[in-house]
Amino acid sequence: MRIFSFYLLFSITLLANGLQAQEKVHFDVAAAQTMKQIYHLFGNVENQLLLERFPFDEGFKADYLNNTEQASQQKKYAYLWPFSGSFSAVNALMELPKKKREYQNILDQKVLVGLAGYRDQKRLPVGYASYLNNAPVSDRFYDDNIWLGIDFTDSYLLTKKQAYLTKAKEVWAFVMSGEDDLLGGGIYWCEQKKESKNACSNAPASVFALKMYEATNDNHYLEEGRRLYHWTKEKLEDPNDGLFWDNMSLNGHIDKAKYSYNSGQMLQAAALLYRLTQEKQYLMDAQKLGEACYSYFFQDVTGQEFKLLKNSNLWFHAVMMRGFISLFEQDHNPKYLAVFAHNLQYAWNYMRDEKGLFYTDWTLKDRKETKGLLDQCAFVEMYARLAKLGY
Repeated sequence: MRIFSFYLLFSITLLANGLQAQEKVHFDVAAAQTMKQIYHLFGNVENQLLLERFPFDEGFKADYLNNTEQASQQKKYAYLWPFSGSFSAVNALMELPKKKREYQNILDQKVLVGLAGYRDQKRLPVGYASYLNNAPVSDRFYDDNIWLGIDFTDSYLLTKKQAYLTKAKEVWAFVMSGEDDLLGGGIYWCEQKKESKNACSNAPASVFALKMYEATNDNHYLEEGRRLYHWTKEKLEDPNDGLFWDNMSLNGHIDKAKYSYNSGQMLQAAALLYRLTQEKQYLMDAQKLGEACYSYFFQDVTGQEFKLLKNSNLWFHAVMMRGFISLFEQDHNPKYLAVFAHNLQYAWNYMRDEKGLFYTDWTLKDRKETKGLLDQCAFVEMYARLAKLGY
C-alpha cells in the first residue's frame, strides 16, 4: 500500500508541475458538473431517455449502425450505444467517495428506467436492441450488449444488489448466443449480420467474463475470459506493433483499422488476467500493449510538454483508459495516467463551450456547435475514474 501511495503521489506531483499555467480543476467536480449538464441538456424527465445530439440535429444519420435504412430514419432519442455511455458514466461517479448512494439513485431512477425501453423480449434470447422497442424493429449488436453487461457487473460489484447481477447474467446469455465454430470460435458483431467477428465484440467479452468471475467466483467465467482473450490475440493482433486490428470476415479477410478501445480492452483483459491468475505472461502482455497504445494513440504537439490524444471517437479513448487503470493497479507505473490527467486538464480549459459541453477536436481547430451524447459521457467517465485515484 505504501508503494502504491508513493507512485500515486509522484504521478499527481508530475501533473501539478506541468499545469501551473492552467486553471486547475478537481476531477470529481468536473465529472459531476458535466453529468448534470448532460441530464439538463440531453435529458427527458418524462421517460428518462436522452437525445443523441444537442442541439437536436435533423440531418444526423447513425452511420455506425452499418444499416443504411435504419441510419437514415431520424430518431428523436439516442440509439443504445450512446445511451449506454450514461450507464458507464454514472457507474464511474458511483465509485467516488461518499457518492455511491447519490449516483445509485440516478442509476436506478434514470439510467435503468430509460434503458428498459431498449430491452427486446420478442426475440430470444432476450437482449438489448439498437433502438427503442416502440419503434420499428432494429438490429441487435453483441458489442452494445457487452458494454451493458460490463456495466451491470460493475454496478453489482459496487453495491452487491442482486438485480444487477441477474441482468448481467441475462446479457451474458445473449452474448454467448453470438458465437459459433466458424473461424475457430469468436463472437460476431451483429446478430442480423453474421459476417465478421470483431475485436469490439471479443476483447470486451473477455473483460465481461473476467468481471463476472469476480462477481460470482464461478470458474467457468474465468476460463471463458481467458479463451476469448487468446482467440482475439491469435486472430487480430498485429505482430508488428502488438496493437489490434478491427475485425476478421468469415472469408478470412482482416480489416486492419486500429481503434483505441479495441487495444484498450485487450490491455484491460491482460491486466485482469494477471490479477486473477498471477501468471506473469499476462502482465508482460499488458505492459507491452500499454506502451504500444501510448505510442500510437497519443501524439506530440508543438507547445505542449505532454502528448495529446489523437482525434478519434472520445469514448474509444475512455474505454482505452480503463485498460491503463487496470494496468496501473498491477504495476503502479504512473506514466500513462499522468498523461491522461494532463489531457483532461487541457480539455477542461480549452475544449468546452459556454454550456459546459466538450468539443471533440484536441487540436482546437474544429469547434462544432452540435455535441454528441457519447462524447460527453466519455469525459464524465474519464474525470470520475481519475478522481477515484486521487487526481
